[in-house]
Amino acid sequence: MPKFKKPIDIELLKEANDYFETLPDKIQTKFFVSFDKTKVGLKGDWFKSIGDEIWEFRQRDSQKFYRLLAFWDKTKESETLIVATHGFNKKTNKTPKSQKKRAIRIKREYFDK
Repeated sequence: MPKFKKPIDIELLKEANDYFETLPDKIQTKFFVSFDKTKVGLKGDWFKSIGDEIWEFRQRDSQKFYRLLAFWDKTKESETLIVATHGFNKKTNKTPKSQKKRAIRIKREYFDK
């Protein structure tokens, strides 16, 4: 298991949490597994960079793709955070540019606090 200078934790901002709570239990469980894998430093298709320092947690079922967009916050002394900005469903595997721009805007607002 990889060793990190600081532990990794995952935080869902209100909009991301509101979306997450609407998901079917099966998909929530899949996301929880993805979060746990990411926290210990494992890499896989469940968490990928989509450019501009925005990442996405990815899950799917037979009908939809589920996404939680996120960014890294390495400014904390005690831990590194992965901050989920918001989530959305889609029918294809391509992330709309408008969703990426939204995540960038939320990231800016987060760091401007």
